Amino acid sequence: MVNVLENKKGEDILLLDLREIAPFTDFFILCSGTSDRMLQALADAAVEWMREHYHYKGRLEGEGVDGWILVDFGDVILHIFAPEKRSYYNLEELWSAGKVLVHLQ
Repeated sequence: MVNVLENKKGEDILLLDLREIAPFTDFFILCSGTSDRMLQALADAAVEWMREHYHYKGRLEGEGVDGWILVDFGDVILHIFAPEKRSYYNLEELWSAGKVLVHLQ
């Protein structure tokens, strides 16, 4: 999924392993986009990829205009942010005990 986000021009992609610290999911993927439309396109691409490869749609929360879209795939939760929302919520700091597996800037 990281490759899908990168191919769609997602920015500052971070994959965190939370298996040791979070009971509700195994991984977080954080990604930024530069516009409302781009946030939605990134979410759509991730959902389509999961549907094609795992036959799983996921649950979508939020819209591009909100500056934060969350896609819950169960074991993986994808957070797609506008840069200002990502900075404000600062999930990297909140979940800093997680292991960084990938960080593409």
